[in-house]
Amino acid sequence: MKTYLVTGGTGFLGAALVRRLVQEGHVVRVLDNNSRGAVRKLGDAIQHVELIEGDIRDAATVSKATKGVDSVCHLAFINGTAFFYSKPELVLDVGVKGMVNVIDACHEHNVGELVVASSSEVYHHPPIIPTPENVPLVIPDPHNPRYSYASGKLISEIMAINYGRKFFERVIIFRPHNVYGPDMGYEHVIPQFVVRMQAAVEKSDANPLPFPIQGTGHETRAFVYIDDFTDGLMLALEKGEHLGIYHIGTQVETSIADIARLVGKFFGRDIDIVAGELQKGGTPRRCPDITKLKNLGYQPKISLQEGITKTAQWYVENRI
Repeated sequence: MKTYLVTGGTGFLGAALVRRLVQEGHVVRVLDNNSRGAVRKLGDAIQHVELIEGDIRDAATVSKATKGVDSVCHLAFINGTAFFYSKPELVLDVGVKGMVNVIDACHEHNVGELVVASSSEVYHHPPIIPTPENVPLVIPDPHNPRYSYASGKLISEIMAINYGRKFFERVIIFRPHNVYGPDMGYEHVIPQFVVRMQAAVEKSDANPLPFPIQGTGHETRAFVYIDDFTDGLMLALEKGEHLGIYHIGTQVETSIADIARLVGKFFGRDIDIVAGELQKGGTPRRCPDITKLKNLGYQPKISLQEGITKTAQWYVENRI
């Protein structure tokens, strides 16, 4: 049994990790300002965790939260593609100051283990599909605000590795690839499609239903359901090597048009994709090579259709 601090612990990924750590008998402390997360995401685990409400950018708060723990899982960040474009300075402020504060607090309190959340965004347009962890990381255009997020994650990785060599017994970096599921927010493609599709179905009996999207629909991603993601992260925590970098995702590369069709199927409609302009900086293809994590025992279980059905059902039942 370990004592963990999870920063960003009331967010989508963080809360899933907290629930699993509690389930497995660990002591868990959560640091989050709940600006995008919500305590409700912790479910029944709320009864078993220590909650510290505070900003990852405040060094004193981070130090207080870190004192006495065995491991820090650093997930606090500003996520959601819409925010990359609209609030790049906030994305970087949280990302860079947060990482500095976490490393300083770990050093101050002799915490030997650090687990850092990175992102598939660090690749931009990867040269190999499926993409292994050792391909070059690229920021192609510093003037494009989209890369605020990728830049913050890249800086976090470089800091974790280089400080990890000298000051930590074990540093693990994980790169999630398009994790989705119930209550993930509204800034991501699947919940956006669900909300828009529901509204379109209520307004029109057309079948097929015209459905506008960004891009042609041929753009691809590899989506992983939240429960499978959490399984992968727990394996990395348990078995990952020092300074190891691990993809967490699936190797099922799926077009955005097919995602829209699966959402349409949930609502009982065929759809007619209406292509639109792709936001500048969007990546045509992304799919991870998950061999390293599979070698630790990882095997995704939830099919895309099953996962989208569960996700869409949650958004329909919890419409805001």
